[in-house]
Amino acid sequence: MSPTTATLLADAILALHVGIVVFVVGLLPLVFLGGALHWRWVRHFGLRLTHLGLMVFIAAQSWLGQLCPLTVWEQDLRRFAGQDSYSESFIAHGLSKLLYWDAPFWVFVAAYTAFALLVCAAWIWVAPQWLHRARH
Repeated sequence: MSPTTATLLADAILALHVGIVVFVVGLLPLVFLGGALHWRWVRHFGLRLTHLGLMVFIAAQSWLGQLCPLTVWEQDLRRFAGQDSYSESFIAHGLSKLLYWDAPFWVFVAAYTAFALLVCAAWIWVAPQWLHRARH
């Protein structure tokens, strides 16, 4: 693999990572809002199961003290390409600033755990379709 290919793959992984973060973080307020406004799509079982699964995976990783595999793969590709931590393309630089924060690890463990608990609470407050039908 060439350094250019490694850089492009690292940028693609970063974009995917940001997309996953936007999905996980952005869906939760939409679920609560959609529950209040009776939007049917927020109760889609597959959507909600994917959301819950991602958040549980993220929280479990933080409790185990592990980095996200996407972060590890991206950093490995950047090192292979001869880049420092994040001296990459303009788009990749902007996305990484959005995604990576400088804080003690315990802050992330607490935030991921709290967010995972909120996602679990959403399963009760705005039940997915098949659970919603069974309760009513």
